[in-house]
Amino acid sequence: MKTFIPLGIPPVISMVARELNQNTLENNPEVMTQLASRLGLPPSLAFHDVYSLSEPSLLSLIPRPAYALLVTIPMTPTWNELRKTEDGSREIYSGSGPQEPVIWFKQTIGHACGLIGLLHSVLNGPAAEMITQKSELQRLLKEAIPLKTMERAKLLEDSDVLEAAHHAAAVAGDTEAPDVGTAERLGNHFIAFVKGKDGHLWELEGNRKGPLDRGPLGESDDVLSEKALEMGIKRYVKLEEEAGGKELRFSCLALAPKQE
Repeated sequence: MKTFIPLGIPPVISMVARELNQNTLENNPEVMTQLASRLGLPPSLAFHDVYSLSEPSLLSLIPRPAYALLVTIPMTPTWNELRKTEDGSREIYSGSGPQEPVIWFKQTIGHACGLIGLLHSVLNGPAAEMITQKSELQRLLKEAIPLKTMERAKLLEDSDVLEAAHHAAAVAGDTEAPDVGTAERLGNHFIAFVKGKDGHLWELEGNRKGPLDRGPLGESDDVLSEKALEMGIKRYVKLEEEAGGKELRFSCLALAPKQE
């Protein structure tokens, strides 16, 4: 199996109240924007730090609409049990074709969960229609749409451009990239939340059995709307609180218009 070098571990960055941001696999807006731009993200879009999920003044700092949320959270015992229950006997997703509400990639490249999360963020929803012509993102999207799950995974494995861009991002972060053993122990996972073609909030992670439909959104709702947050990342925060676990430490970026 192809394995990429892990992304780095940045310092702890404070968030409001219980929403503390302690990255493990790096979720840095500058690094993610540079990586996505190298692959074909247009100059009009960028990743932005989300410093709070509840404080209006901090949420207002992010340009709208927000097209995707890219979140990295630790694999807590509570979340691990939920994943087992949700995936259960589900078969690996086998959808393909232009009728899919979202495009999902199964992760078969070691330590590439951040890259897969980025692809899920930029290749779904309105952002997918904005990617640069003749870029690697456009090529991957066009070629992936008709493919089944494992063929899509192979498409990513075979992309030298993708591998080179990931390597550049891995050494461009705030801190030194961890070795493979350390990255395994950290146990953080990247999740992308996007609004699909069907108007539903979708949760996308390459290590699950497929995309997860979290329910319908209103026409005016983006992924930072209160409804989307409640169905998405806030669901995990509340789950951890109800289970009596420690406060959930996570990092959250929004893909949105670039600030002028």
